[in-house]
Amino acid sequence: MTRRFTLTVNGRDVRVTAEPDTPLLTVLRNQLGLVGSRFGCGLGMCGACFVRMDGQVVPSCDTPMWSAEGTSVITVEGLADGDRLHPVQQALLDEQAAQCAFCISGIAVRAAALLESTPNPDEDAVVEALDRNLCRCGAHQRIVRAVLKAGSAAR
Repeated sequence: MTRRFTLTVNGRDVRVTAEPDTPLLTVLRNQLGLVGSRFGCGLGMCGACFVRMDGQVVPSCDTPMWSAEGTSVITVEGLADGDRLHPVQQALLDEQAAQCAFCISGIAVRAAALLESTPNPDEDAVVEALDRNLCRCGAHQRIVRAVLKAGSAAR
């Protein structure tokens, strides 16, 4: 049965209509036009769809709308401050860390969360934080370097 849901997405209050079991990712992409989060595995295992929901990084592909009701969601589009990119986004560009870029939005969301909780992570902390994010292009070393650079830039 379709119903209305209210949540805050990237600082903006939104109302959407969906089946309660509809994945948050589907609503973000199809109803709100926020296509930065990608559909990868559909099981919450690859990280391409990661968003922050009430401060926690979650896979939006298997987060049902009933659990998103009343929450605050930040997507990769919400990391930037207007035209100013988040330090993670800027560092990923500077380091040319994204090859095909399919995975990079989920990585940026996860890395931004890491830097919020641990402003000066070491390489091991970055690798551990990004463990659930798969990059089939093999750009992990550049990605880790970019996250470390973003941590340095934020200091």
